[in-house]
Amino acid sequence: MNMEKGKIVFLNGVSSSGKTTLAKTLQERLNEPFFWLAADTFIGMLPEKWNNANKPGAMPACLKAVEMTHHTIKFFSDMGVNVIVEHIFHYKEWVDECVELLHEYPALLVHVVCLVEELRRREKERGDRDIGRAEIQLQRGYPLDIYDITVDTHANSTEECADSIIEFLNCPDKFSAFKILWSQR
Repeated sequence: MNMEKGKIVFLNGVSSSGKTTLAKTLQERLNEPFFWLAADTFIGMLPEKWNNANKPGAMPACLKAVEMTHHTIKFFSDMGVNVIVEHIFHYKEWVDECVELLHEYPALLVHVVCLVEELRRREKERGDRDIGRAEIQLQRGYPLDIYDITVDTHANSTEECADSIIEFLNCPDKFSAFKILWSQR
């Protein structure tokens, strides 16, 4: 059976940048169903004592959960299912694995950005975040210079960001970031 691959909208950005709100908005606005996958969801499947990489001994389990996320993205697309992925590239190995798995797939790589001051405000407002986590991720995360599109969730409304992504989704021949990253290996 020759099945068309499902589209992948890959949202990459630091904590509190607006990925979850954007993912949910996209799900509501898109004309076809998209499943929502988040690395945090996979980490959350672990028992409490293993689901925080800062706890002694938990890092290998958390890394395995993220690796499972990457393979699940590919699996969903192979099954013809569209997905919106919410992720933070903490490590070059994560980028490399996603590039290896997704470079031949209809994957749109979206950089979700926001001003540091707004990240701090959102962290405080949410109340369930370590204040400063996003700033640390900005400093320590793996920098990536190639994206298909960048959306700023502070300068633009969530709806405007979603509209930009949806417009780009209508031009799958422009999905090139994962392919370019693959060619630069």
